[in-house]
Amino acid sequence: MTTTRRTKKADHETGPRVIVVGAGYAGLLAALRLAPHARVTLVDPSDRFTERIRLHELAAARPDASHPLADLLRGTGVRHVARRATAIDPAARTVTTDGGGTLPYDRLVYALGSRTGAGDGREPEGRVHTAETAEALRQRLRHGSGTLAVVGGGLTGIEMAAELAETYPDWKVRLLTAGSVATGHSDRGRAHVHKVLTARGVRIEEGVAVPDADAVDADAVVWAGSMVPNTDLAAAAGLKLAPATGRVEVDDALRSVSHPEVLAVGDAAAGHSSQAGELRMGCAAALPTGSQAASAIIAEQRGQEPKPLKFRYVLQCVSLGRRDALIQFVRPDDSPHDRVLTGRTAAGVKEQIVRSTLLSLRLARRSPDLFPRITGMG
Repeated sequence: MTTTRRTKKADHETGPRVIVVGAGYAGLLAALRLAPHARVTLVDPSDRFTERIRLHELAAARPDASHPLADLLRGTGVRHVARRATAIDPAARTVTTDGGGTLPYDRLVYALGSRTGAGDGREPEGRVHTAETAEALRQRLRHGSGTLAVVGGGLTGIEMAAELAETYPDWKVRLLTAGSVATGHSDRGRAHVHKVLTARGVRIEEGVAVPDADAVDADAVVWAGSMVPNTDLAAAAGLKLAPATGRVEVDDALRSVSHPEVLAVGDAAAGHSSQAGELRMGCAAALPTGSQAASAIIAEQRGQEPKPLKFRYVLQCVSLGRRDALIQFVRPDDSPHDRVLTGRTAAGVKEQIVRSTLLSLRLARRSPDLFPRITGMG
């Protein structure tokens, strides 16, 4: 036991220099798992980790959806640089921050995730909100009434519409989508979503193409219609992006196909696996890809070829307010089965799944080498 601890300490002090850019689910997990094996620097301007999958709750009545990064990093040796990365130089292997500092690396984990576009590419302002402006949206809704339009019939739009209609009955809520609501679900799943939204007083408008938020007649607009990968920094550095998605193109171990010393994870990566195919943006793939990137770097450090990402989908879960949810069971490639779970039982399952993400990060902090064996990741 004593020898193992000394070896890990030596790796931590003399191992490869790894910079992780972005402290979301994928980036934070990669940093925690790498901590015993490398000199890890986590670059993120915030001193808090935000549970992005709770932002619809934050827009409603939840007081907070974030946690101090210091608590999640305590005792790991991971160095947090509270700055924004402004440039990556793959030739020099450096990251420049907005504080003017230059950080060298041997390996880089690109984990800048994604953001919600405001329809026309502008940042949300005034009456227009996104999940990322949940706190401002909550203040707007708490101190007024009127009409609220949620644009987007995917998981984020559904959760926002249900949560806000339940919490703010004085607001008349509409859900607008160019296609159909809950297209990734089975007929039974879609029927339940329609039933619950209608019971909450949400007016569903399908087949309505909305070019931008200015085209929506409402006192307040929540734009949930498009997710944009945060890959501007990657593009400026010359990393190859997938033409169809704008995400960093990676091999089956999540290494950049143009710069293999850079690994991309989460929403910023065009990740894929043999069972799931191309991974969609979302929390479901964030922790597995973060773990995979760490495993790949550890394998290379040991002179081994990294194993390909092993990942398959099991279910999709969507909140429908605090008392209902939909658990949609899916095939490994994310296509839906007929089997669903609904009602309060599904709401309980959804809450446990959401809690498990934070628990996974805390487990990785305490037992980083044990983590992949428990979860089957990496």
